[in-house]
Amino acid sequence: MSDTPVPQHYAPRWAADARPALPSVGTERETLGAFLDWHRATFEQKCSGLSAEQLSTRAVPPSGMSLHGLVRHLAGAERWWFRMQFAGEDVPMLHYSDDDPNQDFDRLDGDPEAAFAVWRAECERSRRIVAAAATLDETGIRARTGEPVSLRTIMVHMIAEYARHNGHADLLRERLDGAVGM
Repeated sequence: MSDTPVPQHYAPRWAADARPALPSVGTERETLGAFLDWHRATFEQKCSGLSAEQLSTRAVPPSGMSLHGLVRHLAGAERWWFRMQFAGEDVPMLHYSDDDPNQDFDRLDGDPEAAFAVWRAECERSRRIVAAAATLDETGIRARTGEPVSLRTIMVHMIAEYARHNGHADLLRERLDGAVGM
């Protein structure tokens, strides 16, 4: 490994990295769960320290994305994949209808902190669903196709979902206050 210092403009400006450490070894469930939680924590870290106005700012035109919209979207994804698709819970969708499919990004009504509370609750419910499953081979039913979908596939899908949106959050955060990094 090089002793060359990291240029300052690449160093993160957050006070501390509060994310959980990623394991180097573990079972498949432990590893997937740890990576998913790491991405959840990364998203929350990218949003930390911003005002409600900043969280709701669409900072990368022409995109309509904002951090507030992303947290609403991710809460809906948690609910859709873990509760509705896998566990088969009969709960309403969050920020979505067939008539208005982009509510999560288009309608930024409400307090962003309330949106974060919903997202945190959905993440916790997802964790409990994963913990209760006997194996990652257990399946739910895809609502749109009726085909089975394994918990393993859902967890990998959600890791990819967070990774993609953490990239979006990087760009939004940099435009809002110049913070870059993790």
